[in-house]
Amino acid sequence: MIQIDGSLYSGSGTLLRHAVALATLAKQPLHMIRIRAKRDNPGLRPQHLQAVRACAFLSDGQLEGDHVGSGEIVYRPGQTLKHGDFQWDIGTAGSTAMLALTLIPIALFSERPCRFSLIGGLFQDFAPSAFHVQRVLAPTLQKMGADVQLHMLRPGYVPKGQGHLMLEVKPLATFLKPLHMIEQGAVKEISGVSLSSHLNEAKVSERMANHCLMLLREKGFDPKIETQHDQTALQKGAALFLMVKPKRNCLLGRTRQVGPAGGRRSLPSGWSDPFLKTC
Repeated sequence: MIQIDGSLYSGSGTLLRHAVALATLAKQPLHMIRIRAKRDNPGLRPQHLQAVRACAFLSDGQLEGDHVGSGEIVYRPGQTLKHGDFQWDIGTAGSTAMLALTLIPIALFSERPCRFSLIGGLFQDFAPSAFHVQRVLAPTLQKMGADVQLHMLRPGYVPKGQGHLMLEVKPLATFLKPLHMIEQGAVKEISGVSLSSHLNEAKVSERMANHCLMLLREKGFDPKIETQHDQTALQKGAALFLMVKPKRNCLLGRTRQVGPAGGRRSLPSGWSDPFLKTC
């Protein structure tokens, strides 16, 4: 049995998510202790709980310690991998993107395509956004031979969540190809998305996009930023995503998200954001 101390290094949920996914593929039992010990709310949170339960379900494995707040799990993956259509609801604004990162490796080694309907948060701090996975990670994986598609059906912000993400993964036809990206290179192109939910009258999407365009043009760039307006989210919220294509064929992305007053980030009146100032 693989033994892992979840408090090592940053002590984050990343250790847990990667461990359960790789243990599933290796078909080796896993014992992890002190899960997320260095975090303010240590142990399994709802998004981590769904990740370990999803791995156990997809492999017909056995799982012990799978409850919110648990600092220890014992996971015995099964010997086969399921395929088809699945749905998981985190139940909070926990990251659906992080859940997707756990599911992608498993689905790549399934016998047939998988489609995952994931409900939870799509934009929050300390996690890749839906835009980032869709426009940076998925194309990078494609260079390695992986067919991964991501679709945002409904935005979800902190604190209500209930965003809807659709993840489609086809099994690998051959071995993954290595990436060779030694240098970043000069900036070739900058693009982005300015999204807001239930904020049409305040023209938040346009204000974010225009302010970002102004700052980037002052630096000599000519970015292309798409504005999106949403009326399906459960609450007001906004997200600004930028992607850089350097000449060396790599992709760089960054997202800043904001939510209603009382959320982790509130809507600033002037949008004079440190994120924009550093672009």
